[in-house]
Amino acid sequence: MDAQQIKVFIDAMAASDLSEMEVEHDGWTLRLARGPGVVPRAAPRDAAPASNDSAALAQPATPAARAAAVGPEEIQAPMFGVVHLQQAPGEPPFVKVGDVVEVGHLLCSIEAMKVFNEVRAERAGRIAAVLATSGTEVEAGQALFTLEQVNQHV
Repeated sequence: MDAQQIKVFIDAMAASDLSEMEVEHDGWTLRLARGPGVVPRAAPRDAAPASNDSAALAQPATPAARAAAVGPEEIQAPMFGVVHLQQAPGEPPFVKVGDVVEVGHLLCSIEAMKVFNEVRAERAGRIAAVLATSGTEVEAGQALFTLEQVNQHV
């Protein structure tokens, strides 16, 4: 793995809201992880903080806080590459519209530089729409799925 390949992965992670990424290639393992005080790219760059409480701004949203969000959420491609919605041609898709997924559920994989990068659910919900076609190129930030909150009655 050369410096250019490593830079591609660093840029891909910086352009996404992934908290960690691990890639294996040619006997090398590259593991990238965000520190606890890093705010993901999803925060608006030009927006002024609503308060002077910088400690609250430095904390990334927890999975529980994201799960509490109301309304559908787009799951976006963390990097440029070819999206694969199933393990192999002819196999069933990882998810389809109407499927209920839990945190960590495999949704698809994105092939970049002959490496398959898994895209997993960051919150529980129901797949409302599949917005990508298997085998097509996607760009970082492109919407792949729409995930809606599942109302659970206790």
